[in-house]
Amino acid sequence: MLGEFRRTAVLVPFDDSESLWTADFNGVRWICAFSDEEALARFAVARGDAAREWTYRTILGARLLDVMVPMLPGPGGVALDAGSADGTLFPPVAGIVPAEVAVDLGLADRQGNTKERGTR
Repeated sequence: MLGEFRRTAVLVPFDDSESLWTADFNGVRWICAFSDEEALARFAVARGDAAREWTYRTILGARLLDVMVPMLPGPGGVALDAGSADGTLFPPVAGIVPAEVAVDLGLADRQGNTKERGTR
């Protein structure tokens, strides 16, 4: 599934500040991405925000994970089709995001310290 996501163009809406739409949950900032306009419309309806015009950009999944996630302040990942039964999370762990921004939660390094990503 990760390989397919990396090769697929997804829709990423913008918030009122013209930044990529994100949501914070459990200390992780998630970039919200959608597989198609119908999925984005369902998200808008679920938020009670269907009446407004949603501006979005089409971005390749690999670009979100490799370029946009490292630009977030703190740990970040991508939530695909957020709020739907088919939703998928791409968390900030090694093998999904670049190693320098990965947070392997609950794993300790050789010194016994929990690995954490610094804030940019």
